[in-house]
This record gives sequence, C-alpha cells and structure tokens, in this order.
Amino acid sequence: MTDAILLQALAYARRGWPVFPCLPSQKIPATQHGYLDATTDEQQIAEWFGRGFGWNLAIATGAPGPDVLDVDQHGEAGNGYPAFGRLRRAGLADGASAYVRTPAGGMHAYFTGSGQHNGRLPSHHLDFRSTGGYVLAPPSQVGGKPYQLIAKPGGHGALDWAAVTALLEPQRHQQRPAPGHAADRRLGQLARWIASQPEGNRNAGLYWAANRALDANPAADLSLLASAARQAGLGELEITRTLDSARKTRQPHPDRQAEEVT
Repeated sequence: MTDAILLQALAYARRGWPVFPCLPSQKIPATQHGYLDATTDEQQIAEWFGRGFGWNLAIATGAPGPDVLDVDQHGEAGNGYPAFGRLRRAGLADGASAYVRTPAGGMHAYFTGSGQHNGRLPSHHLDFRSTGGYVLAPPSQVGGKPYQLIAKPGGHGALDWAAVTALLEPQRHQQRPAPGHAADRRLGQLARWIASQPEGNRNAGLYWAANRALDANPAADLSLLASAARQAGLGELEITRTLDSARKTRQPHPDRQAEEVT
C-alpha cells in the first residue's frame, strides 16, 4: 500500500494538485498545519509517503487543486444523489474530471479548482470543498473501506456553488446576508473572541463559538473561526477535530458565555 499511496500522491502532484498526509484510516491531518502544508514538491511527498507509516492521502481543494462536490450517503437519513441528479438535469454539474466512490457509499465529483468558499447544504446531503478545504483521495481508506475511482470522464468544467444553492435552496440564496449584516458581524465577534483566548481555554472556546455559528446557520463557513484559532495558537489537528466535532454534535452551551463575546 505504501508504494501505491506514494505513486498516487506523486501523480496528483504532477497534475498540479497539492497533497498532504492524514492519519491512517482517518480524515485527520498528520502534519502540523494540515492542508496548509499541502505541496507538490516531490521530495517532500516522498519523505511523507515513502516511510511506510500507512498515511491516508489528502488533496487540498481550491485552485490550484480541484473543487470537489461531496455527495453524502447517510443511509436511512437520506443521501445527496437526488440533489445531484437535479444539478445534472439543470446542467450545473457537467464537466467533472473524475468521480470517486467514498467509503460510506457517497461520491466525490471533481471539478476545475476555483477560489470559491466551502459550502454545505445539509438538507440535500451535499458538501462543497474549495478554498481552505481538503478531501481524502484514492487509495486512502477509512474503516477498512477504500476511496475508489468510479469513472474518469476527463472533463474540465467548473461548479458554481452559488448557482447550486440558488437552484436547491432559492429562499436561502435570496436571503443570504450581505457583508456587514448582523450575522457577519456576529461571526466576526466570535472570531475576535477566539483569538483572545488563553492557553487552556482555546479548544473549548472554539467548540462553543463553532456551535453558536452553526446554530445561526447550519451551513456557516467556519474558516474565519479556524483562522482565529490559529492566531490564538491552536494547531491544525486540534482545530480540525474541534470543528468536526461541532458540526456533528452542535450541543447547546450555557448562555452566560454569549455575554462574554457581545
């Protein structure tokens, strides 16, 4: 597997896609700064993947890497394939360069990279990975199940996430707050509060703030909070774990903390 991972990592890099290692059988970055350490430098890639640690292989999304539409499969809770079908019929998801089956039975559709923000449409079971994101790629595996290439049509199309949102959730798209709106100001307040947290309270503070942002908007872009956490001194591994945990649980926290950031 080590040789296969290394060869594939080099192949992605030669395509211009920055890569980095994640922990074996997990989605958690194995480097100090996570996706920020992604590179196309072949010497560094060989050093990471040529030592037999069994790392998973991740690609940093957004130009120069690809944009990736993650079509989730949540079993009885639903899946993103009906929404993806709507996008295809509307001509919004044409031109993918590759389709990859994920371990849970979902799919990654690869498109030309851009400078768009990451996005989520939870009710449609779709996630969008672009600037500031990453995805595990073949031949990585989670829980003993691999990421597998389904098809490689070789398209060069782009995915317009704003157009996707407008089609699937037109009301939300029309009501998206403009810069300076209260929701944006609130996110800025949370970020400033995180950046001021001392050692010992940074993880808990990030978790609380992420939950507050997700309570207001389940599809909130948490990259501003992640940047503030880095400024406070949190490592990429802790940031990734904390934000992932917040997205999964979104448990309520004491209202008294809200007074501390207003």
